[in-house]
Amino acid sequence: MELTQVRLLVTDFPAVYRFYRDVLGLKPQFEAEHGPYAKLSPDSGNAAVALQDRAQLAHVLAELGAEPTGYRALLVLRVDDLDAVYAELVSRGAEFSGPPAPMGDRIRVAYLTDPEGNLVELQEWLALRG
Repeated sequence: MELTQVRLLVTDFPAVYRFYRDVLGLKPQFEAEHGPYAKLSPDSGNAAVALQDRAQLAHVLAELGAEPTGYRALLVLRVDDLDAVYAELVSRGAEFSGPPAPMGDRIRVAYLTDPEGNLVELQEWLALRG
């Protein structure tokens, strides 16, 4: 078994697509600003975030509601320099819930949400698990 992506179900596809492409700087596998599907990746690694138009999937999965409530996903992106990435994303219009802060003694984190309310955690590793 191989994990290929984390897929977010979204209602405002263009806004969420632009957030991950323009604000977070993920690279689209192909241009698809209006959906119904897109896959975006960071510069390194094999991981990817995929976006799926919620209404399109609702035609396949009848139990999928039109509007979810609360956080539906937490996307974690590791960065080398959290302070630099935080400043860069703020300059692109990102609004964080607060400045970078430690989470225990091994990582620092900062949180923001995408236009659909999915929670995004940026994390900088301070120490590897030993």
